[in-house]
Amino acid sequence: MPTAIAVTSADLVLPPTDQQTPTAATLQAPEAQSLDLAIGDMNLLLEQHGHVVAVYPAGIGAAHERRLHAIRSVLESDRIALLRTDLPPLGVAVLVRQLRQLSVCDFSPGVVASAARLLAHYIHAGALLNSVARLDRVPVSLKTHAKSWVPGSQFAVLAGPSPQLVRISPSAEPPTGPPFATQLMVAKGQLTSEWVQQTLAPAWGVQAVQECALPSGSPRWWGTGKLVEFASFLPDISVIYQLVSSVRRENCHWCGMELIGDRCAFCSSPLAPPENRKHSPGVLSHGAPAPPAT
Repeated sequence: MPTAIAVTSADLVLPPTDQQTPTAATLQAPEAQSLDLAIGDMNLLLEQHGHVVAVYPAGIGAAHERRLHAIRSVLESDRIALLRTDLPPLGVAVLVRQLRQLSVCDFSPGVVASAARLLAHYIHAGALLNSVARLDRVPVSLKTHAKSWVPGSQFAVLAGPSPQLVRISPSAEPPTGPPFATQLMVAKGQLTSEWVQQTLAPAWGVQAVQECALPSGSPRWWGTGKLVEFASFLPDISVIYQLVSSVRRENCHWCGMELIGDRCAFCSSPLAPPENRKHSPGVLSHGAPAPPAT
């Protein structure tokens, strides 16, 4: 069975890209499910899949995050990876779908889990907002804050991989997009605008635009419900597979799980110093390469 991918909200599970892409399990909030039932559900996932990779946004409620760690502690399981990401909700949903795609490939659970940090670097996640007055996750100058009170103002904000903020005007250039081929996922909130589809998508040269429902956590993350959230992503699983495969794999010196990058996703132990590593023959070069040009 493939490694189980889990999320903290059902609206973070985008439709599958093909018949082979599995769905993701939902880890309910404390107010929606008792701790005993939550522990039982997680235990069942472990029995069925062997390992669980749970991805959740940084804006999740504190009680919900504590619940995740409590479940892992009660089960005393080193087969549960809890991955907290700073991506906004739609970016998280895109990342989760990519991990779902990877889970049926010939990667170990440790590689699938640690691939989340690598893939997040290739997701350009942002939103079109009517105000940045309550935006606290992307740097906003006092001057821009003041401009957000002007009626009719709109702002294009990119949260990652590097923060950008542009006030929309006829002469303004959109935020800098990805230098590689992508598709664009769009989720509309209460803001009526076609700027993302008509201006941003052509400027970024995206191959296709998909639409989905706005995640429930997006208004809280962006500080307003009047928004259009977007996220560009690598759509081709063969490119994603090649990207992950090209990074050298190591074994965690603490729990023994296979990993890529500098930290084990299951036990959070940092990669051992170079002099203490044991490399298997045929490993690929270390680093995060650019995806192949298409």
